[in-house]
Amino acid sequence: MSEKLQTQSDVSLPKTILDEIERVCKQRKFSPNKKKKLIDSVKRIYFSGSFEPGEAIGIVSAQSISEPATQMTMRTFHFAGSVGVQVTLGLPRLIEIFDAKKEPSTPMMTLYLKKKFNNKSNSESLAERITERKLRAFIKTISLDLTNKKIKISLKQIKKSEFKEIVLKLKKKFKRLNIKGKNNKISIGAKDKEFTIKDLQRIKKKLLDTCVSGIQDIKNSLVLKEGDDWVIKTFGSNFLKIINFDEIDMTRSYTNNIYEMAKVLGIEATRNAIIKETKSTMEQQGLDIDYRHVMLVADIMTFSGEVKPIGRYGVAGMKPSVLTRAGFEETIKHLVKASVRHEEDNFDAIFDNVMVNQQVPAGTGMFELVAKMGEE
Repeated sequence: MSEKLQTQSDVSLPKTILDEIERVCKQRKFSPNKKKKLIDSVKRIYFSGSFEPGEAIGIVSAQSISEPATQMTMRTFHFAGSVGVQVTLGLPRLIEIFDAKKEPSTPMMTLYLKKKFNNKSNSESLAERITERKLRAFIKTISLDLTNKKIKISLKQIKKSEFKEIVLKLKKKFKRLNIKGKNNKISIGAKDKEFTIKDLQRIKKKLLDTCVSGIQDIKNSLVLKEGDDWVIKTFGSNFLKIINFDEIDMTRSYTNNIYEMAKVLGIEATRNAIIKETKSTMEQQGLDIDYRHVMLVADIMTFSGEVKPIGRYGVAGMKPSVLTRAGFEETIKHLVKASVRHEEDNFDAIFDNVMVNQQVPAGTGMFELVAKMGEE
């Protein structure tokens, strides 16, 4: 860090920020006057985001999110251009995010294309390729041959390459079955033991629901134009398989399934997804929340390296204070467990001090001042 930069404005800014300012100024060859303006601007933004020592930022964040959430509607949104697709919004979606549900009620992906594929024809072609199609969509007739204990399927008129792909996928999934295909007709029998009628019925149901084209779990897809980009919105999510498509720009594409984000892109991407989904859900209802409050909640949910819900099995259940855990939910269970384990409560948190009517360790209550009276 150059001494000149520090004397110009601020030793109060963190060293990392001052280093970054110095780097940018050198890169862009700023004059001393421009450099001073940049430092003043950064200082103004930095201190607008600061808070006083002892401020109960957790409670302020909880209140700032919860109060507007009381005005949210319990509703879903019908997506234009897609029959029967209802997108969960409002309070139900907010609960899904903070409860960290394993599977959202309406999983969706937003897929952006790389620059050379960013046109209508490519986006429509890709949307068709990734949409799941089950075997039942290709079947003309299906029957049970009870004499030979086989299932016979006659497919609609399709390309030879498509027929070969369907047979290949069936053989790959049902390795214990004897599957033969010729002239748009498929015969399925047993390899080892002979099938019973019950076995044939069970296998028939599995065959009809087998995904033979596209990506499993992507029920539908819609192509939209957003500015200069052609975007594919999918109903259903399979982010792990989508990354294998060269046309997809993975630097911008995302899914509303936060567990898939964690699995494919890591915990930092998951944190950003929680922030994005929360802000988007609130803004759709015309509610504005300070970005830092949402960031704090996302940090608390992900700081351990995995996604934790805000609840008794997640963040609230991890509190070190016995009384704080007991004051949230399942009071007796927490008190009994604490007594069996010989746990102690040091009254370092806010809620346990409130319970016993003590001064809380927040704000001015954080500090102890000693004065010697009678001395000048």
